Amino acid sequence: MSETRFLDLPDGRLAYDDSGDGPLVVCLPSMLDLRSQYRFLRPLLLEAGYRVVTVDQRGMGETSATWPEYGSTPLAHDLMALLRHLDAGPALIYGCSNGAAAAVWVAAEAPELISGLVLAAPFVRDGKAGFTQKLTIALARIPGLAVPLYMSYYPKWEPKRPADFAEHTAKLRANFKEPGRGKVIAGYLSMSHAESEARLDRVQAPVLVIMGTGDIDWPDPAAEARWVAQRLNGEVVLLDGAGHHPHVEYPEKVAEAVTAFQRKL
Repeated sequence: MSETRFLDLPDGRLAYDDSGDGPLVVCLPSMLDLRSQYRFLRPLLLEAGYRVVTVDQRGMGETSATWPEYGSTPLAHDLMALLRHLDAGPALIYGCSNGAAAAVWVAAEAPELISGLVLAAPFVRDGKAGFTQKLTIALARIPGLAVPLYMSYYPKWEPKRPADFAEHTAKLRANFKEPGRGKVIAGYLSMSHAESEARLDRVQAPVLVIMGTGDIDWPDPAAEARWVAQRLNGEVVLLDGAGHHPHVEYPEKVAEAVTAFQRKL
């Protein structure tokens, strides 16, 4: 990982790294994870000749812990500010989970900043939560339960666990122990993606949807991927057995799909 850089915003400090030369790719990890989620994909994109920026979402990693609000739309505002700060022309955004919703929001509101969207395991609309999910969200609001509940769920997102899975999750647990970060989980679990869904028809940028067939966040991941692609006139890449973080489990396949997509922009 390269040296951390910071962007001071009105409500907090955003942490990111910036390496390489060439077309700009900005990577947004899924909610409640670290930007090191891209530890496998990032070097592959750098080797392929891209300038790669990875970002810690509000409340996570080296980004400041306390913000007035968390979620897809606040992240979209942070992304827009970062792209203007980088001032490197239109960027390809790789957004995972709620990072995909933020990317859609920016593509609709500031199309001049976006060359294309890669939406991985995308939440661009609110799913229908079942009883178990509703119960988990409710319990996560109880002090002392949020972190253990979240960490017990996390392994389900990566069924094909990488060799450094234990090391990464240890860093994540340590991050949650830092002052102010324990309350971040409840903030994200209550977020909505409705503002992104409302903007889907306004997105003109080319779109690639990457979905793992083993993503437990959707009852039918392939159907959700096709729905998103249809709404955005995009392409779909399905990765057999991959979970909610496809770039962690199958970085080579994801890098190949991203570079092939970017060449067509």
